[in-house]
Amino acid sequence: MRIGLAGQPARWMRHAALPAGLTLALLATVAACRPDLTPPGAPTRWPTTAARHWQWQWQLAGVLDPTVEADVFVLDAVDTTAAQTAELRSRGRRLVCHVPVGSFHPSDPDASRYPAQVRGTTVAATGRVWLDVRRWDTVRPVLADRFRLCRGKGFGAVVLADADGYDRRSGFLLEFDDQLQFNRRVAALARSLDLSPGLLGSLPQVAALAPDFDFAVNEECVRLRQCDKLLPFADAGKPVFHVEYTGTTSDFCVTSVGYGFASIRKNRTLDAWRRPCPPPP
Repeated sequence: MRIGLAGQPARWMRHAALPAGLTLALLATVAACRPDLTPPGAPTRWPTTAARHWQWQWQLAGVLDPTVEADVFVLDAVDTTAAQTAELRSRGRRLVCHVPVGSFHPSDPDASRYPAQVRGTTVAATGRVWLDVRRWDTVRPVLADRFRLCRGKGFGAVVLADADGYDRRSGFLLEFDDQLQFNRRVAALARSLDLSPGLLGSLPQVAALAPDFDFAVNEECVRLRQCDKLLPFADAGKPVFHVEYTGTTSDFCVTSVGYGFASIRKNRTLDAWRRPCPPPP
């Protein structure tokens, strides 16, 4: 498991500066490419014509800053209020709900709904507990309610975190195909509840899962030299929201933007601070 979902406290949800003239020109380009906001009650659309031009923000810690110049906000489902999502929607922002689907934390509001037989090993660094994703009938109702919470607060999309338990020390003998089936089921569940599904991480399964998901979120593919694994999304005109936690934008933007990703530099705590890469022309 990546360290606490980008170093986050356990709960499920819980630039180099540019010249002023160039910054204004880039913002004008983004505004021109930004399509109309999807009305409430419908899943977020991701037009292929805009896939390379999104600016995004990922904030799971600290006081939410709604003034960040980003088209897309990835936020915690529990901590983010309906009033905050309403304000962001009034600013024309697209909202993505961050939901761990393959794990839970004992402090989660729905933790007691997971019976002992689906609980696996605990990750020492975060306290998160892996789930037996093969027990779909047990896990599905909890995930459905998590997604309904997102929908009720005004989110139009959800990104699935901890969708790679088969590749971790989960405490279960999960196979690649077990995880693949689970991830597809969760994506379909999200769609049935009017949420656009996105995939966080799980790079070995991207080639198989790209048709089932509308977008991807990635951590540190430049540092880890894994960006090529996300091409099934980029080549299909689907957004890839990418973050690096080290280095400078001048170091990694040329690579990530070259792949067609929307890239930012963040602190591992995923607070409000961000430094975006300039979008392509």
